[in-house]
Amino acid sequence: MDDIVKAALAKWPKVPACYGWLGLDARGQWFMRDDRTQAAGPFAGSGSTATSKGSHLKHEKLIDFIARNYEADEAGCWFFQNGPQRVYVELEATPLIWRVHNDFSVLAHTGLSASVQSCWLDELGRLYLQTELGFGLVHTQDMVLAADAVEQGLWVPGEMKVSDLPQQFAYVRSPALHCKQMR
Repeated sequence: MDDIVKAALAKWPKVPACYGWLGLDARGQWFMRDDRTQAAGPFAGSGSTATSKGSHLKHEKLIDFIARNYEADEAGCWFFQNGPQRVYVELEATPLIWRVHNDFSVLAHTGLSASVQSCWLDELGRLYLQTELGFGLVHTQDMVLAADAVEQGLWVPGEMKVSDLPQQFAYVRSPALHCKQMR
């Protein structure tokens, strides 16, 4: 976490959290979701539309700032610590999106490298990796490299239904919905 963020937290410890305003898609791209976008429907899942996704963030320094200050709370809800305010993230798929390199090393969409601990395949053929940083989906553009790792026996995928992944790997796809259900 950035020092400036830690200082803001110390100065203003009771700023209310923000829900629904930031989304992460299955390709590791961030989306800003204003009131109109949120009213159009959920970020992902049932009822989701292209208009409910929001505005794709492209500002590199903002994306880097989000990545450096992105983590999970004790309930498995992922957030971006924006100064003193937690901005909870709506997930299209998983909290991390993995990029696979030619040597089979992996890099999260946040820019952090990790070691693969386990590998999972869902009923739709999507591949997921568990690492010391957390759980995530392999980016679609890297599936050929991931398939090579599986064929070489470097990664041995277990099978799991996509609906079981959040509970098994302790993450919440929609903190906004989770918060409403907890009230």
